[in-house]
Amino acid sequence: MPDACPPSMVLRDLIIDVFQTLWAHKLRTALTMFGIAWGVISIVLMVAAGEGLQQGQAKVAQNFGKDVMIIFAGRTSLQAGGARAGRRIEFEDTEIPYLVEHSPDCQWILPEVSQDKIRIHSNYNASAQLLAGSYPPFADIRSIDVGEGRFYNWNDVADERRVAFIGTEVRKQLFPGQNPIGENIYLNDIPYQVIGVMKAKDQDSSYDGFDVNKIFIPYPAIHNDFPNKPPAKPHGLDRLLVTPKSLGQHTVCKNQVIAALAHVHNFDRHDTEAANVWDTIDEAQAFETMTNGMKAFLGAVGFTTLFLGGLGVMNVMLVAVRERTREIGVRKAVGAKARNIMMQFFVETMIVVFVSGGVGMAISFGFCALFNLLPMPQYFAGLLPTWESALLSVGLLGTVALLAAMYPARQAASIDPIEALRYEAGG
Repeated sequence: MPDACPPSMVLRDLIIDVFQTLWAHKLRTALTMFGIAWGVISIVLMVAAGEGLQQGQAKVAQNFGKDVMIIFAGRTSLQAGGARAGRRIEFEDTEIPYLVEHSPDCQWILPEVSQDKIRIHSNYNASAQLLAGSYPPFADIRSIDVGEGRFYNWNDVADERRVAFIGTEVRKQLFPGQNPIGENIYLNDIPYQVIGVMKAKDQDSSYDGFDVNKIFIPYPAIHNDFPNKPPAKPHGLDRLLVTPKSLGQHTVCKNQVIAALAHVHNFDRHDTEAANVWDTIDEAQAFETMTNGMKAFLGAVGFTTLFLGGLGVMNVMLVAVRERTREIGVRKAVGAKARNIMMQFFVETMIVVFVSGGVGMAISFGFCALFNLLPMPQYFAGLLPTWESALLSVGLLGTVALLAAMYPARQAASIDPIEALRYEAGG
């Protein structure tokens, strides 16, 4: 009895036979591969578009500020404690310690003051820019990144130093072609030393002008050198910047600050006109909900396309296997076992799935990379493909193709060879 063929030879013959069969049915193989590749491309691009929209929104929101609520003083619209409605509310910096004490869920409660009627010039140029004063954490919660030098710190505040941190547009106007670090700018002829320049940033919203056009100085400096003019209070504030200790505490933090302000200024805590709150956290969450909905919609469209592609792949595979029933009969007649026949169809299908899936992933990721070289609108970060969506689409289409091939192949391999040889495609 001759020795059995070694496993390596059997595997080699199987692979050679598989490629010969695929080459002999080029059109059918190409249609199957196209269906799988198209399904992969569609789902990857749809999910990438949704991901780009979501991340673009998040980036724009982060450019304005990090989990910040801005509270503006207004006028009362409700009577409270015998006080009439329509009374003007004015915040003062002397209230900050009380607000901090009665708002334990807030991380920061910062005062902010702006001045726009200041004569500003340097040794090189003059400009009309906005002056903003607060405390060092302002840079972090308002996403003001340092491009050169540094932002003012607590030592600058404690020593009441006249230092300035300038926006990118201010640098262009006051120090064209110059290094501003260490130079002086003159605010109403008072010299301030430039200690830093902010990094350029995109900003889609603001309450008093874009940050690139501002000069930032410590809070004591702005009140000492540029006090409010009567009838405004000398320590009056334009607004309060509030951040919670965590996102889950943001509503509680906001309510605590409003309640403390209502107590200090004797207004109804439910009077939204007395203390106007611009809650960027609520806005970001609402926008995220909207973009998640759009992302889910795009994903659903992609999966619908994937399903239709799967039907096409299934039909092609079913027809292909049934047309090869006579071939299966010949193989069984010459001694092939059902197990060997099933293995051949399995290997054929897996080769088609892996090749077409890889081609689909390469095309979709390559297209996304090329598309992202184009300038993007503000709220769109580009096409951001994910490996999860690509592998999921390949897995789903591969499973459809495998089931569509193996079920009829198993049926054909289980019938009598004579019956298989008598089978006529389409009969």
